[in-house]
Amino acid sequence: MKPIHIERTAQIDQHGNAAPDTDKPAAQLFHAGRILATPAAMELLDQPDGPDMLIRAGMLLHRHTRGDFGDICDEDKHSNLVAIVHGSRILSSYKIADSKLWVITEADRSVTTLLLPEEY
Repeated sequence: MKPIHIERTAQIDQHGNAAPDTDKPAAQLFHAGRILATPAAMELLDQPDGPDMLIRAGMLLHRHTRGDFGDICDEDKHSNLVAIVHGSRILSSYKIADSKLWVITEADRSVTTLLLPEEY
């Protein structure tokens, strides 16, 4: 039997407010569209002491599309929840080694890009 990963997941109402967290497999909250990554982001993801670059990117995309936006402030988290409901840009930030990696999904959900903050 394959284990199921349980994580904390937020439920979102039509106003972008998060309901209390529940313990259940996280559902995808939005579609990421086409996935792009800058060369610098791919280099950062390719750490020798961790999972393969594509696996690490997939893990971050999984978190991003399920409402785990990483290391952003509460105001930005709320903005992301509103963006999911109303169709605006969604930004996540994850720490990798001593750097940050941003994951940005465009408002029309056609593209999600992995990039470094200085590349924005």
